[in-house]
Amino acid sequence: MTFALSDPRVTRIVAPTRRAMPPVERVTNPRLDELIAGAGGEEWRADGAICALGTTRAAAGSAAAFRAVDYELVLLIARRLREAGVGRFALVSSLGADPRSLFLYTRTKGEVEEAIAALAFPSLTILRPGFLDGERAESRPVQRTVRNVLGFVSPLLPPVARISSVTNVARQLIEAAVAGEPGTHVIGAGRLAGGGS
Repeated sequence: MTFALSDPRVTRIVAPTRRAMPPVERVTNPRLDELIAGAGGEEWRADGAICALGTTRAAAGSAAAFRAVDYELVLLIARRLREAGVGRFALVSSLGADPRSLFLYTRTKGEVEEAIAALAFPSLTILRPGFLDGERAESRPVQRTVRNVLGFVSPLLPPVARISSVTNVARQLIEAAVAGEPGTHVIGAGRLAGGGS
């Protein structure tokens, strides 16, 4: 949110969350569940939107619970935004997203990409990062180990296999939501690697 707040093109931010955030000037923080339950569409109106919602099967507790977040909830939010007339939508997906993947995670990401593309946003940007370099609120020891190994061998790897910079991801999302070009654009892990440049 720091980049959005410092961008002079961004005059107002609506940041729905499940838990309340500390108050921030120019940021409205509705409860996500209440927003979804609301019948009207006015509260969904915006020029552009970003969706970085996601979980893991382990955190969700089951394949069905994972899909309920990463497919059903993400698609519901995208539909509400499209119905409200939002013209630019930016989605965080995943490296390897493919609706025909044998793996639940990448298959679900690919399926939700297809479903959102079918909503025909005038501008749709899909980011497919690899492992992210940021810290997480919940402990993910396996991901932390992989991130450490990738960080060590990063200079030897092609860009697509390197750690994706959360700074680059955030900048690309904001640019897409504020000034995304017409059409569908996919930004792969190779363009998201690096130290924030």
